[in-house]
Amino acid sequence: MAIKVIGTGFGRTGSDSMREALTILGFGPCHHMFEVMANDDQKRLWRSLAKGAAPDWNQLFAGYASCVDWPSSHYWRDLIEFYPDARVILTYRSPESWWKSFEKTILAGISQSTDQESLGLALISRQVFGGRPHDRANAIAVYAANVRAVIATVPSSRLLVHNLGDGWEPLCLHLGVSVPNQSYPNRNNTKDFQSALAQN
Repeated sequence: MAIKVIGTGFGRTGSDSMREALTILGFGPCHHMFEVMANDDQKRLWRSLAKGAAPDWNQLFAGYASCVDWPSSHYWRDLIEFYPDARVILTYRSPESWWKSFEKTILAGISQSTDQESLGLALISRQVFGGRPHDRANAIAVYAANVRAVIATVPSSRLLVHNLGDGWEPLCLHLGVSVPNQSYPNRNNTKDFQSALAQN
């Protein structure tokens, strides 16, 4: 199974709602940090990658049809080349809104972690945010730079910028599927995100 949809947005941009939406639309299973939480093999493989192992994308995504959120979104540049036919989605919210959500959830989880090999510390804290995830100005600048890089790199014909609240219509148009007869998912698992980053 090849990845058909690649999410390039940071955690706390509606990525868990997007995970559920993609599953409803037939693009599941969808890889997300929660998958790493639930699977020791996933945890081992992604920790190894974060430490510098050569990526084996087919092994990392075995059984998955799409991916969103960290850890995969950190590697979007590699993934869009490895899966050239995959559609790309940038989940987006304003930088200030993102920081407020990130601070309460993912950053809180990172702050609780004592495992230096956890993805919260090894990948998100050190690699994504350069060891300064608590620095608001730095974190917002990194977030904004990622948004700019995705828009500048991915051809517009392949990319959907999906804002919080956009719902089904633009997503389904981008993926070439019908709008389902149910509400767009609205997930906001604060405690789950805190525990995920403290343990993984």
